[in-house]
Amino acid sequence: MANENKKDFNAMLGDSKDMPKIQIVTDEKSIKKYGGDRMYFAPPADYDRVMRRVPFGKLLTVGMIREYFAKENGADFTEPITAGIFVSIAAWASYQREGDETPYWRILKANGELNPKYPGGVTAQREQLEQEGHTVIRKGRTSIRYYVKDYEQSLFFL
Repeated sequence: MANENKKDFNAMLGDSKDMPKIQIVTDEKSIKKYGGDRMYFAPPADYDRVMRRVPFGKLLTVGMIREYFAKENGADFTEPITAGIFVSIAAWASYQREGDETPYWRILKANGELNPKYPGGVTAQREQLEQEGHTVIRKGRTSIRYYVKDYEQSLFFL
């Protein structure tokens, strides 16, 4: 996200944007890719609520949150683009608040990857995760990315 210091992420977190809702997808490629035509949209605050449930030392992926929302709401899948955006909004909203923290650093991208869009980027997320006992590893030579080693062993199931 750009210009984070000029945005009110807590206001964004509270804006439901006419969600929750289910939309029927008609694009055959999407139906095949996601396994159905019922696409769920969760409001930003719902992502924050789920992220707050992850205890110290445990991890969750954005994909797991999406699966949880789809299952809980009778959909085939949760819309992936807004999911990523709303997880970032929840992270930045927490960062802007005094106290009342959402442990966003415990939410990983696919395959245990750290999220460079969080406040402080992967450096800050890495520090938080290492304080909770996780090992972060670096992969790649030119396109360097960071992952939690053996993240599957620390997953929190909703």
